[in-house]
Amino acid sequence: MTQDRLQRGKARMKELFGESHQPPEELQGDFIDITVGHLLGDIWTRPGLELRERSMITCTALIVLGNQSELKAHLAAALNVGITRQAIEEMMIHLAHYSGWPTAVNGLRIARELFAELDAKPSA
Repeated sequence: MTQDRLQRGKARMKELFGESHQPPEELQGDFIDITVGHLLGDIWTRPGLELRERSMITCTALIVLGNQSELKAHLAAALNVGITRQAIEEMMIHLAHYSGWPTAVNGLRIARELFAELDAKPSA
């Protein structure tokens, strides 16, 4: 992997998840470097879709697939890139009609847990 891909990926990761984001310890090493270089450095930086659009698509896929732990991180990223709480809740309403009520309800539960956690944090 080229250093250019990895650097692009790290820059996109900071843009998406924020400066203080650190991947979990079990994902360190080659696994995270390959993921960051390819997924974030190559795919998330392609032309044709804006960062917010890619974020919404990713959240939608994670909701439909039931990937709860990854969903919470990507919902936080969605908020970080300017997708509103209202838009996230609207995504759940929309998805309920395509992926089924249980997936949308689960996504909404995770989103509201995240909102509660963020609201409980002291303001900086």
